[in-house]
Amino acid sequence: MKGKYVQFAAGIIIGAALVPTTYAAVQQLTATPSTQRFYVDGAPVSLEAYAINGSNYVKLRDIGEAVGFNVSYDGPTNSVYIGERPTIQGSGTVSIPTDGSKYIPKAGDRVRCDDGYIYEIKDVSRYDNNVFAEGPVGPLPAPTCDWSAFPDLEAPKAEVRHFAHDDGDSMFIRNLYETRRMEYTIYNALGKEPSAWRDGRPLASVQLTIRAEDDAYTRSFWPWRSSELEKLVHSRPNSRYYVEAWDYYHKGIFQYTRYCVVSE
Repeated sequence: MKGKYVQFAAGIIIGAALVPTTYAAVQQLTATPSTQRFYVDGAPVSLEAYAINGSNYVKLRDIGEAVGFNVSYDGPTNSVYIGERPTIQGSGTVSIPTDGSKYIPKAGDRVRCDDGYIYEIKDVSRYDNNVFAEGPVGPLPAPTCDWSAFPDLEAPKAEVRHFAHDDGDSMFIRNLYETRRMEYTIYNALGKEPSAWRDGRPLASVQLTIRAEDDAYTRSFWPWRSSELEKLVHSRPNSRYYVEAWDYYHKGIFQYTRYCVVSE
Protein backbone atom coordinates (compact mmCIF):
# COMPACT_ATOMS: atom_id res chain seq x y z
CA MET A 1 0.00 0.00 0.00
CA LYS A 2 2.77 2.46 0.93
CA GLY A 3 4.51 1.76 -2.36
CA LYS A 4 1.47 2.98 -4.25
CA TYR A 5 1.41 6.17 -2.22
CA VAL A 6 5.10 6.81 -2.87
CA GLN A 7 4.44 6.41 -6.61
CA PHE A 8 1.56 8.82 -6.30
CA ALA A 9 3.72 11.35 -4.44
CA ALA A 10 6.50 10.97 -6.99
CA GLY A 11 3.96 11.70 -9.69
CA ILE A 12 3.17 14.98 -7.99
CA ILE A 13 6.84 15.95 -8.01
CA ILE A 14 7.22 15.01 -11.67
CA GLY A 15 4.06 16.88 -12.57
CA ALA A 16 5.34 19.97 -10.82
CA ALA A 17 8.67 19.69 -12.64
CA LEU A 18 6.90 19.59 -16.03
CA VAL A 19 5.03 22.83 -15.41
CA PRO A 20 6.50 25.60 -17.61
CA THR A 21 8.63 27.96 -15.53
CA THR A 22 8.78 30.97 -17.82
CA TYR A 23 6.97 34.09 -16.76
CA ALA A 24 4.44 33.77 -19.58
CA ALA A 25 3.57 30.21 -18.65
CA VAL A 26 3.20 31.04 -14.96
CA GLN A 27 0.82 33.80 -15.85
CA GLN A 28 -1.54 31.20 -17.38
CA LEU A 29 -1.76 29.17 -14.14
CA THR A 30 -4.49 29.82 -11.61
CA ALA A 31 -4.37 28.16 -8.21
CA THR A 32 -7.51 27.96 -6.13
CA PRO A 33 -8.17 26.00 -2.91
CA SER A 34 -9.43 22.55 -3.78
CA THR A 35 -12.97 21.71 -2.73
CA GLN A 36 -12.45 17.95 -2.97
CA ARG A 37 -12.28 15.61 0.03
CA PHE A 38 -9.38 13.26 0.62
CA TYR A 39 -9.42 9.76 2.12
CA VAL A 40 -6.67 7.33 3.09
CA ASP A 41 -7.81 3.71 3.27
CA GLY A 42 -11.37 4.98 3.57
CA ALA A 43 -10.65 7.36 6.44
CA PRO A 44 -10.97 11.11 5.82
CA VAL A 45 -7.81 13.20 6.12
CA SER A 46 -7.30 16.95 6.15
CA LEU A 47 -4.91 18.12 3.44
CA GLU A 48 -4.13 21.61 2.20
CA ALA A 49 -4.69 21.22 -1.55
CA TYR A 50 -4.89 23.58 -4.50
CA ALA A 51 -6.48 23.01 -7.88
CA ILE A 52 -4.26 23.98 -10.79
CA ASN A 53 -5.30 23.21 -14.36
CA GLY A 54 -7.74 20.59 -13.15
CA SER A 55 -5.28 18.73 -10.91
CA ASN A 56 -4.86 18.71 -7.13
CA TYR A 57 -1.51 19.80 -5.72
CA VAL A 58 -0.68 18.81 -2.13
CA LYS A 59 2.46 19.28 -0.04
CA LEU A 60 4.58 16.15 -0.23
CA ARG A 61 5.34 16.26 3.51
CA ASP A 62 1.60 16.35 4.30
CA ILE A 63 1.05 13.26 2.16
CA GLY A 64 3.89 11.51 3.91
CA GLU A 65 2.38 12.20 7.32
CA ALA A 66 -1.03 10.98 6.12
CA VAL A 67 0.11 7.67 4.62
CA GLY A 68 3.19 6.88 6.69
CA PHE A 69 6.40 7.61 4.80
CA ASN A 70 9.15 10.06 5.70
CA VAL A 71 10.00 13.20 3.78
CA SER A 72 13.21 15.01 4.74
CA TYR A 73 15.41 17.75 3.34
CA ASP A 74 19.20 17.84 3.24
CA GLY A 75 20.35 21.46 3.11
CA PRO A 76 24.02 21.00 2.07
CA THR A 77 23.07 18.91 -0.98
CA ASN A 78 19.73 20.65 -1.62
CA SER A 79 18.06 17.23 -1.77
CA VAL A 80 14.64 15.89 -0.81
CA TYR A 81 14.49 12.30 0.46
CA ILE A 82 11.27 10.28 0.26
CA GLY A 83 11.21 7.31 2.63
CA GLU A 84 14.46 6.22 4.25
CA ARG A 85 17.63 8.14 3.48
CA PRO A 86 20.25 6.03 1.74
CA THR A 87 23.41 5.04 3.58
CA ILE A 88 26.12 7.14 2.00
CA GLN A 89 29.43 5.37 1.47
CA GLY A 90 32.77 6.46 0.12
CA SER A 91 35.31 9.19 0.71
CA GLY A 92 34.19 12.46 2.25
CA THR A 93 31.51 10.81 4.40
CA VAL A 94 32.29 9.65 7.92
CA SER A 95 30.65 7.72 10.69
CA ILE A 96 31.39 8.91 14.20
CA PRO A 97 32.90 6.00 16.20
CA THR A 98 30.53 4.46 18.72
CA ASP A 99 33.16 2.33 20.46
CA GLY A 100 35.23 5.17 21.90
CA SER A 101 37.96 5.08 19.26
CA LYS A 102 39.52 8.34 18.18
CA TYR A 103 38.03 10.42 15.36
CA ILE A 104 40.27 13.04 13.77
CA PRO A 105 38.15 15.41 11.67
CA LYS A 106 39.21 16.50 8.18
CA ALA A 107 38.01 19.31 5.98
CA GLY A 108 35.39 17.90 3.63
CA ASP A 109 34.04 15.34 6.11
CA ARG A 110 30.27 15.13 6.00
CA VAL A 111 28.70 14.02 9.28
CA ARG A 112 25.12 12.86 9.71
CA CYS A 113 23.58 14.47 12.80
CA ASP A 114 21.02 12.80 15.02
CA ASP A 115 18.23 14.85 13.41
CA GLY A 116 19.23 13.63 9.92
CA TYR A 117 20.99 16.83 8.90
CA ILE A 118 24.24 16.37 6.96
CA TYR A 119 26.85 18.74 8.40
CA GLU A 120 29.93 19.48 6.30
CA ILE A 121 33.20 20.21 8.09
CA LYS A 122 35.04 22.97 6.25
CA ASP A 123 37.99 23.97 8.44
CA VAL A 124 39.91 21.99 11.09
CA SER A 125 42.95 24.27 11.39
CA ARG A 126 42.15 24.83 15.09
CA TYR A 127 42.19 21.10 15.84
CA ASP A 128 45.33 20.45 17.90
CA ASN A 129 46.66 23.79 16.66
CA ASN A 130 45.90 26.85 18.73
CA VAL A 131 47.91 29.16 20.95
CA PHE A 132 46.67 27.44 24.12
CA ALA A 133 47.15 23.78 23.18
CA GLU A 134 50.15 21.85 24.43
CA GLY A 135 50.22 19.91 21.17
CA PRO A 136 48.35 17.17 19.35
CA VAL A 137 46.10 15.06 21.53
CA GLY A 138 48.07 11.92 22.30
CA PRO A 139 47.19 8.41 23.46
CA LEU A 140 44.98 7.78 26.47
CA PRO A 141 46.65 7.70 29.91
CA ALA A 142 48.23 4.46 31.04
CA PRO A 143 47.47 3.13 34.54
CA THR A 144 49.69 4.44 37.33
CA CYS A 145 47.62 2.60 39.94
CA ASP A 146 45.48 -0.55 40.08
CA TRP A 147 42.50 0.20 37.82
CA SER A 148 40.96 -3.21 38.52
CA ALA A 149 39.41 -1.69 41.64
CA PHE A 150 37.27 0.57 39.43
CA PRO A 151 34.14 -0.69 37.64
CA ASP A 152 34.24 -1.27 33.88
CA LEU A 153 32.12 1.64 32.67
CA GLU A 154 30.09 1.35 29.48
CA ALA A 155 30.55 4.27 27.10
CA PRO A 156 27.45 6.44 26.63
CA LYS A 157 25.62 6.60 23.33
CA ALA A 158 27.44 8.50 20.60
CA GLU A 159 25.62 11.75 19.86
CA VAL A 160 25.86 14.32 17.11
CA ARG A 161 23.73 17.35 17.88
CA HIS A 162 22.82 19.93 15.24
CA PHE A 163 21.63 23.46 15.98
CA ALA A 164 20.37 25.91 13.37
CA HIS A 165 21.25 29.58 13.83
CA ASP A 166 20.73 32.69 11.73
CA ASP A 167 24.49 33.23 11.60
CA GLY A 168 25.36 29.64 10.63
CA ASP A 169 24.65 26.15 11.91
CA SER A 170 26.60 24.52 14.71
CA MET A 171 27.32 20.91 15.62
CA PHE A 172 28.33 19.17 18.84
CA ILE A 173 29.87 15.68 18.68
CA ARG A 174 30.12 13.69 21.90
CA ASN A 175 33.81 12.81 22.00
CA LEU A 176 33.92 9.39 23.66
CA TYR A 177 37.69 9.11 23.26
CA GLU A 178 38.33 12.29 25.23
CA THR A 179 35.68 11.32 27.76
CA ARG A 180 37.74 8.20 28.45
CA ARG A 181 40.79 10.45 28.89
CA MET A 182 38.96 12.29 31.67
CA GLU A 183 37.94 8.99 33.29
CA TYR A 184 41.47 7.55 33.29
CA THR A 185 42.98 10.81 34.52
CA ILE A 186 40.65 10.72 37.52
CA TYR A 187 41.59 7.10 38.22
CA ASN A 188 45.30 7.93 38.26
CA ALA A 189 44.72 10.98 40.45
CA LEU A 190 42.73 8.88 42.94
CA GLY A 191 45.62 6.43 43.07
CA LYS A 192 47.73 9.18 44.62
CA GLU A 193 45.18 9.95 47.34
CA PRO A 194 45.32 7.51 50.30
CA SER A 195 42.19 9.09 51.79
CA ALA A 196 40.23 8.12 48.68
CA TRP A 197 40.41 4.40 49.51
CA ARG A 198 38.97 2.05 52.09
CA ASP A 199 39.80 -1.65 52.30
CA GLY A 200 41.35 -1.51 48.85
CA ARG A 201 38.25 0.00 47.24
CA PRO A 202 37.84 3.59 45.99
CA LEU A 203 35.38 5.82 47.80
CA ALA A 204 34.94 7.97 44.69
CA SER A 205 33.10 6.98 41.50
CA VAL A 206 32.97 8.18 37.91
CA GLN A 207 30.07 8.47 35.45
CA LEU A 208 30.67 9.14 31.74
CA THR A 209 27.83 11.56 31.20
CA ILE A 210 26.43 14.60 32.99
CA ARG A 211 22.85 14.55 34.19
CA ALA A 212 20.54 17.25 32.89
CA GLU A 213 19.80 18.45 36.42
CA ASP A 214 23.53 19.09 36.95
CA ASP A 215 23.99 21.39 33.95
CA ALA A 216 24.02 24.46 36.19
CA TYR A 217 26.93 23.02 38.21
CA THR A 218 29.06 21.94 35.27
CA ARG A 219 32.62 23.18 35.07
CA SER A 220 34.18 23.26 31.62
CA PHE A 221 37.63 23.97 30.26
CA TRP A 222 39.65 23.80 27.07
CA PRO A 223 42.08 22.88 25.74
CA TRP A 224 42.93 19.66 27.54
CA ARG A 225 44.75 20.07 30.86
CA SER A 226 45.15 17.01 33.05
CA SER A 227 46.01 19.36 35.90
CA GLU A 228 42.44 20.72 35.91
CA LEU A 229 41.00 17.35 36.84
CA GLU A 230 43.87 16.37 39.11
CA LYS A 231 43.42 19.50 41.25
CA LEU A 232 39.71 18.78 41.54
CA VAL A 233 40.32 15.19 42.62
CA HIS A 234 42.94 16.19 45.17
CA SER A 235 40.51 18.70 46.69
CA ARG A 236 37.56 16.26 46.70
CA PRO A 237 38.96 12.71 46.71
CA ASN A 238 35.74 11.07 47.96
CA SER A 239 33.36 12.60 45.43
CA ARG A 240 31.24 11.29 42.61
CA TYR A 241 32.43 12.63 39.27
CA TYR A 242 30.39 13.11 36.11
CA VAL A 243 32.45 13.82 32.97
CA GLU A 244 31.94 14.25 29.24
CA ALA A 245 33.72 15.87 26.30
CA TRP A 246 32.21 17.53 23.20
CA ASP A 247 33.72 18.72 19.92
CA TYR A 248 32.17 22.03 18.91
CA TYR A 249 31.80 23.28 15.31
CA HIS A 250 30.29 26.51 14.02
CA LYS A 251 29.77 27.41 10.36
CA GLY A 252 31.63 24.21 9.53
CA ILE A 253 34.72 25.36 11.46
CA PHE A 254 36.11 23.31 14.35
CA GLN A 255 36.19 25.58 17.40
CA TYR A 256 37.44 23.47 20.33
CA THR A 257 36.87 20.37 22.45
CA ARG A 258 34.94 21.24 25.57
CA TYR A 259 35.79 19.19 28.67
CA CYS A 260 32.98 19.13 31.22
CA VAL A 261 32.96 17.86 34.81
CA VAL A 262 30.63 17.87 37.79
CA SER A 263 31.60 16.65 41.26
CA GLU A 264 29.33 16.03 44.21
